[in-house]
Formats: sequence, structure tokens, C-alpha cells
Amino acid sequence: MTIEDVAGKAFSKERFDGLLADAVRGPAGVPGVVAMITDRDGNVYEGSAGERAAGFGDPMSTDSVFALFSTTKAITGTAVLQCVEEGLLDLDAPAATYVPEIGELKVLDGFGNQGEPILREPKREITTRMLMLHTAGFGYDFFNESYNRLSQEHGQPSVITCTKAALTTPLLFDPGEKWEYGTNMDWAGQVVESIRGQRLGDVMRERIFEPLEMTDTAFSMTPSMKDRLATIHQREADGTLTPLVGFELPAEPEVHMGGHGLHGTVGDYMKFIRMWLNDGAGSQGRVLSQETVAAATKNGLEGQHVGLLPGVIPTLSNDAEFFPGVPKGWAYSFMTNEEVAPTGRPAGSLAWAGLANLFYWIDRQSGVGGFWATQILPFADAGSVGGYLDFESAVYR
Repeated sequence: MTIEDVAGKAFSKERFDGLLADAVRGPAGVPGVVAMITDRDGNVYEGSAGERAAGFGDPMSTDSVFALFSTTKAITGTAVLQCVEEGLLDLDAPAATYVPEIGELKVLDGFGNQGEPILREPKREITTRMLMLHTAGFGYDFFNESYNRLSQEHGQPSVITCTKAALTTPLLFDPGEKWEYGTNMDWAGQVVESIRGQRLGDVMRERIFEPLEMTDTAFSMTPSMKDRLATIHQREADGTLTPLVGFELPAEPEVHMGGHGLHGTVGDYMKFIRMWLNDGAGSQGRVLSQETVAAATKNGLEGQHVGLLPGVIPTLSNDAEFFPGVPKGWAYSFMTNEEVAPTGRPAGSLAWAGLANLFYWIDRQSGVGGFWATQILPFADAGSVGGYLDFESAVYR
């Protein structure tokens, strides 16, 4: 199915270019944006608008490089699924089988009178399936007050440091009890590294990026990628944008963070989206089997749901929820909308986002997907979210 079939009318590049231009205008405008749409055969729209860094004059372009943040997660999930396909990983075995340190973590049962963490043994072991579904008990300090308290009062390092110490946190609840968005996929990446005996970036390059011809995606940027890097901006309380020059993930990270550590171009990510539209097939070989894709794209949460992400650290995230009122689940490893979304996205589609206001969706039913990339904090920026929703809606209307 082509983009013309989805939209029910002739595709207009000018129409989508106009949406990007609108997004950079006005007091709530974004500094710069890259957005693309693909069908099963290739990109049907590529566009950019604005600047890589507000006020510096360097135009945003379709080959600009972004900190991908949590859009990294689905790529790590793919590396996990490849291990399952090869019989190297049992999703329901204790994750400590592969990464012993994860079996040493305790559950946080609040704080004592002196502010000390109260810890206890978990009732059950964490499995890799729980990591893939975000039910293992991990959180993020910018979405969870207890983790934020550990950071503020006990020096727990931020995940942005990309260190093992940043991952070594207590659990917020007993594994499997509920859905909580957090560092699960960073740990899943550690499972992959243990099984493969390689760093996660090397596994991804050999088994995902090369078959998909993704040459501009990595945990450590090449000089060419650094030259094209878009700057992260802070949206101030008055709506103005401040370029956070020098605010970047570590150039040579201690840990290849499977939850947020990649840099890449939107064009590269479209190749990854296309692989999911094509049942696991890439331009230079198969990445996943058709059977794995079918199983991995189903909601894996039973009696649980994806809800509001509360913005605990205002400089990093606002309160955020995708399509309030629409029931949402989690697959391996994407959000699923269980009913038709207000944009027109069919039920059962896949999607997620990145902290600096990057958003993508994968509509396997219609054979279309898209990506909207900005570099703005806090998450759920009204200007970027509004532009993205208009962009996606235009595909279906």
C-alpha cells in the first residue's frame, strides 16, 4: 500500500513542507525539525525546516544527526529478538542467568525517618520478557519521584552519564507487578552483550545496521556525524529556546545504553521502520523472521496498560500521555494503541518517542510509518508534539 492509498488523495510534498514550516514559526515554534514518511518500498516524503541550533544560522537538513534517546529502545529490542530466534535467549528465564548483577537488586520499600532507602528482596526474579515489556520494576528519575529522591539525596547517577552505576538502582516494585517506563532496555542491552560477547553497538552494526544499510547510526559518532549534529535546546518557562551547546551524551560511553544511547539520522531510522513494515526483511538481508515480527508486534501486557508519564523534573519532561482515553499496551519493544488513534493511526500500530521530542509510528496494517525529530527539552513540548500530531494526521486525512 502506498501513501496515496492511506491518504486517499494525491501525495503533496508542498503540503507536508508547509507543516514543517508552520512548526518552526511563532512563539511555540521549534528551532528545527526533520520529518520523513515511508511506505514499504521507500521514503515518500523527506523534509526539514529551521536551524540545527537556534540563532547560529546552520540550516537543519535531512542528513542532520540527532541524539535518538528512547527511539533507541526498539533497535535494542530487535537485537534481543535475534538472540531468541537463534535459541540463545529464553525470555522467561531469569535475566540474572545472563547478567548476574541484575539478580542482586533489591526492591525499594520507601524511605526511613532519616531519609535512608528501605530495601527488601524481590518476590520473584526479573526475566528478559519483563525487561522488554517494562514490567521489571525499573523507572527513570524524571518520571518517578522515588528515583528522583535517590538522585537528589543519595547521589544516584543520571542515566545520561551512560555508566553502569546509573543502572544499578533498586526496583520500584516486585518484578512483573505493573508497567513502569524505565531503564529496562538498558539492562536488555546488557543481556545481549553477555550472550554475544560483544559491545551492543558492534552487535547492532553487524546484525541490524549493515543489513539495513544504516551507515549514520552509532553509540559513538564519527567525525562526519559530529559535524551534522543538531543541538539540544531548553524550552524556558516563557517559551523561549536556549541552545544547550555542549550538552551531549558521552562521546565514548562506558555503557552502550540500549534504552537511549544512539545517535543517528532520520533517514537511517526510516530503514529500520521499513524493516518492520516488511515483516523483518531489509535491503541487504533479513533482520528478523516473519514469525518473530508477528509475535513481537502484539501487545504483551496482560491486565496492565500504558498510562501517564508524570513529569517529575520539569526541565526534562512535562506530564506526558499519548492519546489520553485511548487504551495503550506494550509490545517488544513499542507502545501499541489498542483503538484507532485521533490521528487516524489504526489500532494495533506501533510507536514511541525520545526525550528530546522525537516521535515515530509504524502502521503495519496500512504499510506506512513516519518519524518526526526535534531536539528540545523538556519532553512533551507543546510546539513539537503539536507539529508531530498534525504531521501524522495529514497522512491519514
